[in-house]
Amino acid sequence: MTGPGRPPGRRAAAAAAVVALLLLGACGPATSEPTDTAASTTPTPPSPAADPSAAASVTPSAVPEPDPTVPDPTPSATASPEPEPSPSMTTQTSPASTADPSDGTAEPDAADDESDGTQDGASSDTQKPDEKKTEKKPEKNAPAPEPDYVEVGSRGAEVRELQERLVELGYFLPSVDGVFGPQTQQAVWALQKAAGLYRDAVVGPRTESALDDGVRPRTVSSSGKVVEIDLDRQLLLAVQDGRVVRAFNASSGNGETFEAKGRSYRATTPRGTFAVYMERDYLHESTLELGAMYRPKYFTGGIAVHGSPSIPPVPASHGCIRVSNAAMNWLWDSWGMPRGTTVVVH
Repeated sequence: MTGPGRPPGRRAAAAAAVVALLLLGACGPATSEPTDTAASTTPTPPSPAADPSAAASVTPSAVPEPDPTVPDPTPSATASPEPEPSPSMTTQTSPASTADPSDGTAEPDAADDESDGTQDGASSDTQKPDEKKTEKKPEKNAPAPEPDYVEVGSRGAEVRELQERLVELGYFLPSVDGVFGPQTQQAVWALQKAAGLYRDAVVGPRTESALDDGVRPRTVSSSGKVVEIDLDRQLLLAVQDGRVVRAFNASSGNGETFEAKGRSYRATTPRGTFAVYMERDYLHESTLELGAMYRPKYFTGGIAVHGSPSIPPVPASHGCIRVSNAAMNWLWDSWGMPRGTTVVVH
């Protein structure tokens, strides 16, 4: 078409072009899909700042600020995303995946539940029928747990019950106080000697059995007040008409040779029947310079029953009979062991 109709057509075409440019400038950076923008403009990836006017106003070294309307790329956008954990991808290790417990070579896992032997608190209901439950082996060179026995240093109701039973059976104890001290040790030694047990003063199963069975020392006399000294069992007994009133841990001559005032002696305790002929009611020094004797009662030569701070459960003296100082006080002050009292050493 020619003539007067051409100018309006040009104006219409120019107006349409302006509208198209305005629409392109308004919609391009506001889109939420960066890939669509890249497809509609250039082959290069879209910049976070998609506004052409903003890109022209920054220097080449400046970092473009992201458009708040465009999702920020994550630091791991270039790496493959990690899969979400699922039941089949758990990192927990089952007992069968570390080692076969049936061969006994696997060390116990630190996370095992000590109460039931299962791992990570799992109940035994989850165990497969073909899996064998094995006991955990202790670590190599690990000390075995010690039984909780009553012994020297123990305190409480168990010790009190022990002391009451010892006194009931006639073993000497100056008091019942619930404390396993030296005097209780002496009484337990005496019980173990009477029962023919190892003398360690520890109340283990055999010593408990001796207590339950009511083990008492046997006597060799049947009448009168007699002090009996059993060299084989290292016991001193205060006996009345064949009945043991009190039994004491004792220590007699050790059989060794010793020197005193230039002469040699053998540390032996003679056997036989004797009587107390001399006594000293104080801490008496030995005439052979062998040490002090607490309240001694002599029954033959220089051999006496006397108190001492050291009474091991084995023969250890130069020939005298050692008992504790508390035991010697009882013999002097409570029971009475005057001159003339019969002493039987067997």
